[in-house]
Amino acid sequence: MGVTERIWAALTSMIKLEDKVTRQSEALKAQQTKIENLTERIIRLETALEIGLATQSAPRPTKRIVSKPLVGDR
Repeated sequence: MGVTERIWAALTSMIKLEDKVTRQSEALKAQQTKIENLTERIIRLETALEIGLATQSAPRPTKRIVSKPLVGDR
């Protein structure tokens, strides 16, 4: 193999490697966006769950039934 062929092979390998790195970077950005969206959804679900549990466990006011005397019961 001549020097020119080795240089050409090295340049070709570098170009292919750069392309792979670029594609991986784009895939990583897409995955990061998906993870951030899922994190936001989980936060909203946790908030809804906490609100639901808080309203469920809070003591509900009881109604007091006041009996009124009947007309003939005095």
